[in-house]
Amino acid sequence: TIATLERLVILYPDNVDLKFYLLSILVKADSPDKVLGLVEEIKLLPDLSSEDLAMVNEMEMNLKDRNEPKLWNFYADLGLGGLFNQNVNSISKTRTKQSDDAIVGFDTAKFDRVYSGSAGFTVIRSIGEASSMMFNLSGTGSEQDVETTDNFESLGLTFGFDTSIGNHGLSPYLMLNTINYETDATNTSFMGGFGNYYAINDAHSLNYGYSYSDSKNNQSPSYPAADATNLISQSISAGYDFTLNETISTSLGLGYAETDAKVDTNDYENFDLDLRLNLSLPFAYVSIGNLLSVVEYSTIDSSINSNLLRSDMTNSSDIMLTKAIGDFFPGIDPERSFFITLSYEKVLSESNIINYDYTGDSFSIGFNKSVQLNK
Repeated sequence: TIATLERLVILYPDNVDLKFYLLSILVKADSPDKVLGLVEEIKLLPDLSSEDLAMVNEMEMNLKDRNEPKLWNFYADLGLGGLFNQNVNSISKTRTKQSDDAIVGFDTAKFDRVYSGSAGFTVIRSIGEASSMMFNLSGTGSEQDVETTDNFESLGLTFGFDTSIGNHGLSPYLMLNTINYETDATNTSFMGGFGNYYAINDAHSLNYGYSYSDSKNNQSPSYPAADATNLISQSISAGYDFTLNETISTSLGLGYAETDAKVDTNDYENFDLDLRLNLSLPFAYVSIGNLLSVVEYSTIDSSINSNLLRSDMTNSSDIMLTKAIGDFFPGIDPERSFFITLSYEKVLSESNIINYDYTGDSFSIGFNKSVQLNK
């Protein structure tokens, strides 16, 4: 993110919003030399408001008061969200489904709301000028109105390492997560992988990555068949990013994943094509995307249809709008670190088995606040 914004600032040196986006990220990354240099550039902008000038002056004084850049930095994150789903259980278009080769009714709830809250604690350790490592501990609670599928509490631990080598940005990571469902078995998962970002020039860049995950459900007398959906997955991805100007950027992504389950009817491969348009507009950051996914299963599930091997094609379209509260109320959020996010998603699923022929719409709203604890 820093590298992309730095290139945009060079291309568009008079754009105030770009400079403030970059400044907020450099502060979080604890890069005092870069922050002070950017502050000096911002102070020279001819159309800088008095409020913004006062903010960067205060930031400059605080940084100059420090003796040495801190090697360790600590952050806390709080989030609240709401999801309003028009087809929470992916009910088929005909409200019927196949079971043991027979057609039966699909009578579960269709409309539902999910409310969630999250809290996280992050530690970042700088290693030289081009590398850092990160530890994050986070917890989430979710409550669903009608159904109980999304009633759970989760706890996750993430370790990440970031380093720059020439035009490459390499980021290996490890993740551990446990989800305690109210009416289902507890799930524990492990994921490891890496991503690499390569900047060709100011406008073009490439990225690719690999991940491995192992997900297990805790079998118990209450859930004797829980381990039937234990999964081991591997995935690879590749992408291309293009920056047209300070406002418009696009990305294209390709993905492939293979999933092996304890019970073979849950084995599948999926192929993904992802297109996204990003707009850095004066009133908000807007991202519009479309994901086409083809899923091919390897074994017939006779409990549904003994004559058909399941094959799905899903098209998901979404639009997301993000804005800092400080852009409206500078007194509440002077550092522009309190964000509101609005998003809408529409899913169209087609399958050779009617159970998975459905459409769905959902709208979500989220609030997130990040605070540095050792300023």
